[in-house]
Amino acid sequence: MVTIGVFDGVHRGHAELIHAATKAAKEHGVPAVLMTFDPHPSEVVRPGSHPPQLTTLTRRAELAEELGIDVFCVMPFTPELAARSPKDFAHDILVETLHAAEVVVGDNFTFGRKAAGDVAKLTELGAKFGFEVQAISLFGEHAVTYSSTYIRSCVAAGDMDRAAEALGRPHRVEGVVVRGDGRGRDLGYPTANVAPPMYAAIPADGVYAAWFTILGVGPAVGEVLPGERYQAAVSVGTNPTFSGRTRTVEAFVLDKNADLYGQHVAVDFVHRIRGMVQFDGIDALIEEMGNDVAKTREILAAAETS
Repeated sequence: MVTIGVFDGVHRGHAELIHAATKAAKEHGVPAVLMTFDPHPSEVVRPGSHPPQLTTLTRRAELAEELGIDVFCVMPFTPELAARSPKDFAHDILVETLHAAEVVVGDNFTFGRKAAGDVAKLTELGAKFGFEVQAISLFGEHAVTYSSTYIRSCVAAGDMDRAAEALGRPHRVEGVVVRGDGRGRDLGYPTANVAPPMYAAIPADGVYAAWFTILGVGPAVGEVLPGERYQAAVSVGTNPTFSGRTRTVEAFVLDKNADLYGQHVAVDFVHRIRGMVQFDGIDALIEEMGNDVAKTREILAAAETS
């Protein structure tokens, strides 16, 4: 049983595909396989067009496993793969490599050279090569179809509420904590400067209420325990009050003291508190940071009880 797609975000629409695939796998008595591609196909077909990435491959695998997938298969997307005809893709990949009994795809699925194959063609090839095809309608709510493109637009606009509605969870940015200017500590709000991977989908500039987690397992880092989530006020932007030029993601973990440098962490963005503002002086900035922290507590307390 195979379901195919990029699955960036593993959002609620993807969950519908995965549910159908795991259900069919049980009926056939075979493993449920999710096949994704890396790098993103658009980067190979049109170099320089890689879209912002909602989830890392590791995160995609974790989410797929939570939804019941048995095998997470990453197919290197190369110019050679992009040049395969629909027939060769179906025979060489689906039949010879994955031994698919049934293939589950979205009803807008395309494949093969120049996206020449569609669901009708896949069904035709399935009849020829001996696998079934199940096409699932696109999923959404409130007259909106949930897709990775839609979620990227929400993230780019800083609308974390709508992004979370489509994802089924807050949007996450992962990264390693690196040394910054150290200015936050001087202001009384020491921050973890999170360096995300290339192509990561970073929310619009502003201040956010978020959850902060050290990924992995291990001993406590100061007062922060790996695997536990903590409240955080997060600034995304260039620090215009200090004439900054580099865009950063800086997380102030509330009520915890820890040296987080070098830690691999996750920031789950819950709600945008305000846009980025250039203040007239440090005192005004510090006062507003205090307001941001208070609002963060309120927002995350409400999120925990909702």
